[in-house]
Amino acid sequence: MEGRAARDAGAQTGVAPLVGRRDALDALHRALDGAEAGYGLLALVGEPGAGKTRLLTELADAATERKLPFLAGRAAEFEQEMPFGAVVDALDDRLEEHALDLPPAALRLLGSVFPALADIAADPPAASPVSQVARYQLHRTVRHLLERLAAPSGLVLILDDLHWADDATVELLDHLVRHPPRARLLLAVAYRPAQASPRLAALVDAAGPQGVHVSVDPLTRDEVEQFLGPDVSRSRCEALYKASGGNPFYLEALARMDGADDPAGGRAGLERHGWERGVANLTEVPPAVRTALQVELSALPPDALLLARGAAVAADVFEPALAAVAAEMDQADALAALDVLTAHDVVRPASGGRFRFRHPLVRHVAYASTAAGWRLAAHDRVSSRLTELGAPATVRAHHVVRSARFGDRDAIATLVDAARVVGVQAPGTAAYWLEAALRLMPDESDAPGTPGTGAAHGAHPDRVELLVELTHVQAVSGRAEEGRQTARALLALLPPEDTVRRARTVQLCAVMERQLGRIHEARAIVLDELRRITDRRTPEAVLLRIRLVADRIQRIDSRGSQAVLDTIPESAPEWSPGLTAAVASMRPMVSYARGEVEEAVAYAQTADQLFSAASDHDFADCLDCVLWLVWAETFLGMYDSALRHVERLVTIARATGQGYILGYMLAGQARILFLQGRLEEAAAFADEATAVGRELRSQETLAYGLTQQCLAASYMGEHERALRAGDEAVANDTGSGEWWTHMAHVARAIAIINAGRHEEGAEALIAACGDGTQGLDFSTLVICAEILAYVRAAQGDSVDALKWADIAEAIAVPAMDGDLGLGRLARAHGLRATDPERAAALAAEAAELLTKTGRRAEAGRAELAAGVALAAAGQRAPARERLRAAAETFESCGMRGLHAEAVREQRRLGVRVPSPGGRASAVARGDVPFGLSPRELEIATLVAEGCSNQQIAERLFLSVRTVETHLSRVFAKIGVSSRVGVATAMNRTG
Repeated sequence: MEGRAARDAGAQTGVAPLVGRRDALDALHRALDGAEAGYGLLALVGEPGAGKTRLLTELADAATERKLPFLAGRAAEFEQEMPFGAVVDALDDRLEEHALDLPPAALRLLGSVFPALADIAADPPAASPVSQVARYQLHRTVRHLLERLAAPSGLVLILDDLHWADDATVELLDHLVRHPPRARLLLAVAYRPAQASPRLAALVDAAGPQGVHVSVDPLTRDEVEQFLGPDVSRSRCEALYKASGGNPFYLEALARMDGADDPAGGRAGLERHGWERGVANLTEVPPAVRTALQVELSALPPDALLLARGAAVAADVFEPALAAVAAEMDQADALAALDVLTAHDVVRPASGGRFRFRHPLVRHVAYASTAAGWRLAAHDRVSSRLTELGAPATVRAHHVVRSARFGDRDAIATLVDAARVVGVQAPGTAAYWLEAALRLMPDESDAPGTPGTGAAHGAHPDRVELLVELTHVQAVSGRAEEGRQTARALLALLPPEDTVRRARTVQLCAVMERQLGRIHEARAIVLDELRRITDRRTPEAVLLRIRLVADRIQRIDSRGSQAVLDTIPESAPEWSPGLTAAVASMRPMVSYARGEVEEAVAYAQTADQLFSAASDHDFADCLDCVLWLVWAETFLGMYDSALRHVERLVTIARATGQGYILGYMLAGQARILFLQGRLEEAAAFADEATAVGRELRSQETLAYGLTQQCLAASYMGEHERALRAGDEAVANDTGSGEWWTHMAHVARAIAIINAGRHEEGAEALIAACGDGTQGLDFSTLVICAEILAYVRAAQGDSVDALKWADIAEAIAVPAMDGDLGLGRLARAHGLRATDPERAAALAAEAAELLTKTGRRAEAGRAELAAGVALAAAGQRAPARERLRAAAETFESCGMRGLHAEAVREQRRLGVRVPSPGGRASAVARGDVPFGLSPRELEIATLVAEGCSNQQIAERLFLSVRTVETHLSRVFAKIGVSSRVGVATAMNRTG
């Protein structure tokens, strides 16, 4: 990117003046204004050559004028498979100076992506499972890194040509948009609309009010005349305008053509080149422009043209020495040729003694002008030189994949090694390289060999093992359709007696079929494989049979799931501890679905012991089965053990790269925290579960996350966000009739009710529950009945409210205190108008039961109901006490809407809450210091009082991690870097 000083130098730089673009420039300045206050996203969208890069340069200049640092990078056309290419280009040079400020875990994670940290990170060996951290953790770490880079002055991160970005980069950007860094940061991106992935194109919408879309349109006729200047005749301007369509780069390229003033170079000549406005294929350079650039390049001296071609092969940002190797040139001749290229503005200096073409289209034409054989040999020369220099496989793979010969053992080994390095962080790239390696393998490699061996061992990798790896990375990268095809191809290769690998492949194939919404196909492939296995007690057979149990559990088919479980023993000598624990983990859920609560609790305790005794490595094939223990414990009200188990499951899934099942676990974790009243933590895990679902492109996984996201946001008072999540969750209902599809409708209906649209929400909730005989668990049905009793009571229909109370009490399992508490609360709603004293007593009993089970949010609702009923009965003193307890519970849970309702009820009883100068009043007026949220203000106040993070967590019923997260936001908003700074600032505000 060229700065203003370079452009002011005039013709020496070869940079055309900026013409027009007033609306776009205004949008850039508005985006910078927003970035000075917080996070923002700016997207410049336009055709190739429309001037996006030039506008990004203007943005960088404007940021510099405001003393706002900027970092810039871009994706490259011929390196599209390079993981995080644009982000590495932008950040890598800045990381070494910040390395000492990063914790070791962050260094290890970032070192797997950024070359500048590869040596400093001191990562464990690649084979170590602990190094295989899921890419979702990388996203969060990069977000925290950007927060550090943006402190204290702010930051503009500019990423150009993102239509060429790899999937991993777009996933990262999507995460940053949906989970914005807590810093003064403007993320500016540019891309071509026709080549942008749907996910990239949706970034601005996902950013909401913080997103700005700028369309970079062609120049007008008058602007073209101004662009060309007074020395170009009016007729020539007209011809160039019509031929270029007002595209600045095309215009400049055509204007550079030799013979521009004679008839062959005018409009007739341009038309002879076969390109007219509107015909250009946006993925290719238009023929007339290609010709113009070819004319420009062919006018270069032979050595300069040869080096330009070598540079186009070498890299987007190339080192002269490597370009010389590609071109087979002497270093001295290459440097002389480089002087010619810079003088002709074909290439321009970049950072660190490197260079890049003035525009990606120039590189495109230079690369395309090479003969196919020469290009292959040039990539081979670059690959060999990088090997001599000790470059990692991930750097060499780009050239190897373009030059390798069929059967080349070294090339195959390089591609496999590169795929294994990036498999966790960029599985899409890993899949690309594995596919390339498989295409190079001769038929004789079908016979099993030593996985991962190369030419040094005289053997090819095992094709079957590579197909297993390819299936996995396709699954975790959201390429389920390709993955299922690979899995089925693998099954065709695996002999019937290889039951272990066949079972693992079938299991993964079934997961992907489910991700694609093909529930029946997932079930069919498992059943088909089971028919091939004669001994149903072998580990591989049991692994598939418990998947049939899980399939029936999803439909709350207690009879069918029990029938399958009855044929499976508790253990067998050949089973691993993990498989034994997995089988045990299915039993509590099946017993719960049958209403056998005591039996379910006993099974859960047994499964807990087996799960705790097994090592993490024991769950390689059956990790998701143990998740049913978590769901059973959640329904049974065993929240502490459920949370302990799901935290371990999440850790194992991340450490072993099983990202395709991570979303279900995170959604389960969110539900547990939600029921415990830890709403902010629940929302964070629901957000991550949703992000996983988006990355997997799985409707089911996405709906799991969105459902919990909807519920958490709704009870936090974020009604618009809750309704958006609920609508999207319902939109992902595939019609399978499984539990999660019904739950999505339930969550949306509850969000509608909490938003104040009672009748609409009640109708939706009744429709979601149906007749209650299938599709939903008992606990959820009790929750729904209690809510409907509340709605009808609020509408003044005590009769219907009592009807729903009858239903709630009939569904509630006597052995489950939480369900009994909701039944009492439903009855209290129905009696409030006719017998307030009885209603108050029932609500108080409900509060006690719900508190006992750990359901703090619902206990707060019961306290509120008791307080309102006592007030109606004229018992003002006990009413005040109940309302005070409710308000405190709602405040600690982050339930802003219900907290406001409790405060209103207190005021009606003459309680002065809060005082005019108090914290809550300041929040209500929007007069909060430093723009802190209510929770941030609460934590900052406790910091000022001298409380430690642990003390704050205990007082506010949060985790220490959540307190730390809020505190980092407080640091950024106040502009300090320590707790002492927070205390000083808060004390000054009084």
